[in-house]
Amino acid sequence: MNNVKWLENAVFYEIYPQSFNDTNGDGIGDFQGIIEKLDYIKELGCNAIWMNPCYDSPFLDAGYDVRDYYKAAPRYGTNDDLRRLFDEMHRRDMHILLDLVPGHTSWEHEWFKASCKGERNEYTDRYIWTDNTWEAPEGMNALIGLAERVGACGVNFFSHQPALNYGYYKPKPDKPWQQPMDAPGPKATLEAMKDIMRFWLKLGCDGFRVDMAHSLVKNDEDSKGTIALWQNVREFLDKEFPDAAMVSEWGEPDKSLQGGFHMDFLLHFGPSHYNDLFRCDKPFFGGEGDASEFVAKYLENRKKSGGKGLMCIPSGNHDMYRLAKYIHGDGLRISFAFLLSMPGAPFIYYGDEIGMRYVEGLYSVEGGYERTGSRSPMQWDSSENAGFSNAPADKLYIKLDPSDDRPTAEAAMADSGSLWHEIQRQTAVRMAHPALQSYGDIDFVYCEKDKYPLAYLRTGDNEKILVILNPSAKTVEFPFGGSLGEAVYRYGAMAAQSGGTVTVPAYSAGYYKV
Repeated sequence: MNNVKWLENAVFYEIYPQSFNDTNGDGIGDFQGIIEKLDYIKELGCNAIWMNPCYDSPFLDAGYDVRDYYKAAPRYGTNDDLRRLFDEMHRRDMHILLDLVPGHTSWEHEWFKASCKGERNEYTDRYIWTDNTWEAPEGMNALIGLAERVGACGVNFFSHQPALNYGYYKPKPDKPWQQPMDAPGPKATLEAMKDIMRFWLKLGCDGFRVDMAHSLVKNDEDSKGTIALWQNVREFLDKEFPDAAMVSEWGEPDKSLQGGFHMDFLLHFGPSHYNDLFRCDKPFFGGEGDASEFVAKYLENRKKSGGKGLMCIPSGNHDMYRLAKYIHGDGLRISFAFLLSMPGAPFIYYGDEIGMRYVEGLYSVEGGYERTGSRSPMQWDSSENAGFSNAPADKLYIKLDPSDDRPTAEAAMADSGSLWHEIQRQTAVRMAHPALQSYGDIDFVYCEKDKYPLAYLRTGDNEKILVILNPSAKTVEFPFGGSLGEAVYRYGAMAAQSGGTVTVPAYSAGYYKV
């Protein structure tokens, strides 16, 4: 597998396109709105974008229910508009990952409509169908009563998302509808997905963040089948698009990296203990929590992945509560000092850089449910609709934060002491020091249960930088055998060393040469 050069210092900005910037007054963001804000994103310090699904869709699940993989959603613009976005980003030396949804489609997709027909055709086996209308695939919910054909179709998530068929790693002999991975149907599905990737890479995108990358092959012991599937994709990419970056939503880097992904996305569910840091009753960066189980799991994953551990850690995303729901003030600044000094590419969810809040009490929009409050329109300024759109307020995709003191990008950029400027400083330091970038090594120097600070050594390109983070209200100490040098970045008061002990002031973060 080729290392993709631009990933070495990538800092991603996640854009939920429908909520980012509306330029045509329909209350929904669009591609032109993203183009208008590229300079804002670059000025913050981000040089890459992950954009949530932008394909044609009935939008019952915010675009994760794809109706046509080859067509941009008309509400955002055209394929030509999307190509122009790619071109404008490349002109600024920026890169973009599209969100690839390989596990399922919308039930409105032409593939699924053909698959439902009673007469056999090339799409009959494109989805997972049982041979009994009253029998759902094991471990899955199913669609029944929609088809001419006999059988139930498995779904991956919502009822309207039929699961694509990549085969079963261990088909059960008494279930003849469970096809092996090398059967014609599963092989055709994989080739179709490669064709989709080919199409968008040729149009100018730089790679993909892959939704539910771990879930494709069924009855898959230890993910062996899914790893083999992605190794097949990696072989295709290395041959035809060696510079295409691949980031997985998997949560197990030992498996995803083996499958040929460059990086794995740390998940807010599962065993990672990510929520211990940011989203629980007492998060570590809230000043009263514990990071030890997160670090233990991180090191375990790092060991499993051969010391790479290239896990992308997000400030948040469209699937979880906003960072500012649990963490405030100094804690937000120190949270980003952590996110922007860890290995793997960091991801900043749109609006987190200004401390946008989770909007409580919203009805579900396009399958968002409790996630809807994290998908509210970007707050650009103090004008109508916070500068997001000139549509009537009741036509906005999701209601705005109604608070009189809602944060805005305009105000944050005008305040040199804002979170926005702190992140800008942190990204600049990361860009200036390879040790802090994606492929730099990490060694945790101090992390004890229910104690502060968190300290770790980043190493790369003949430099070593000690990161020390104390989001608590107390001055704390930790033993350190090295010598604390110049601070290349500091928030709050400076840490001090006396002999083998480092004293760390409350509410502080620092990156120190050693």
